[in-house]
Formats: sequence, C-alpha cells, structure tokens
Amino acid sequence: MAGRNQEELDLTLLGNQQTQYPFNYAPQVLESFDNKHPYRDYFVKFNCPEFTSLCPITGQPDFATIYISYMPDAKMVESKSLKLYLFSFRNHGDFHEDCMNIIMNDLIKLMDPKYIEVWGKFTPRGGISIDPYCNYGRPGTKYEQMAEHRLMNHDLYPEKVDNR
Repeated sequence: MAGRNQEELDLTLLGNQQTQYPFNYAPQVLESFDNKHPYRDYFVKFNCPEFTSLCPITGQPDFATIYISYMPDAKMVESKSLKLYLFSFRNHGDFHEDCMNIIMNDLIKLMDPKYIEVWGKFTPRGGISIDPYCNYGRPGTKYEQMAEHRLMNHDLYPEKVDNR
C-alpha cells in the first residue's frame, strides 16, 4: 500500500500555522511517526547548519552544523519537530559534547532506532574547533558492532589522519 492514511498523519506541528517556538530546551516538542519499512536497513540523515547553544560559563553563543544519521526501526522523527527541538537549544547553556549526547539520548528515547550517530561541527573559537561525535547501536545486535566499528574508524580520531 502506498501513501498514509489520516490516522498515520496525526502530527501536531507539521502544517500548523500557530507553531510556538520554544525559548528553552524542549524535548517535549519531538514527534514521531511509524516507519512503513522497518524490515529494511536504511539511513535517514539530517543536516542542521544553523545550530546554536550557549557556553555554560560565558553565556556567549556557540554555532555549529549538526549532522544526524539514523537507521529507523518502528518509529521515525518528524522533521519539523526536530527543527523546533534543535532550535530550542539557542538559550541552553551546555558544553558542545553534552549537547550532542543530549540530542542523541532524546532521539533514542523518542524512536529507539537500530543505529544513530550525532556529530556537531562547531565554528572555531579562539583558533580551535570542537567536533564532538557520538553514536549508538542497539545492544546485542549487528548495529552495536556497527557503532563500535564506526567509532573506531571515524575521521575525528587524530591517529587516523595522515598529516604528510
């Protein structure tokens, strides 16, 4: 069967002209919908080039591009809710590494994906950039092994970079 019935499209944010934009961290805005192809392994990828959060010490804004890739199981994240969720970090004070892990944990709680990775490429400040990467594969499955392999072979590891 192609397409979705009305019950499957029961989302509160998509198409809503009265959307409220959260001013503080708001995981409750995340919405999911059913994956019609849970039997297949495939990636869903999001790139958010306008992510901002606040330094917890100075209160100054930090800017990043956030990359989210996941293999859905039964549920998928609705993209407008994800956009509003990421937008809710603009007044959230936390370290870059914490923000990436919070995002990944909230998406795991929402969807219970087979596999997920979240990578933040933060704009350099003071001549140095921070690019935290985190991933998760469902324990006891091939996805856990995939997560271990991806983490050990990810290009963020300095020993993997050829500086010739």
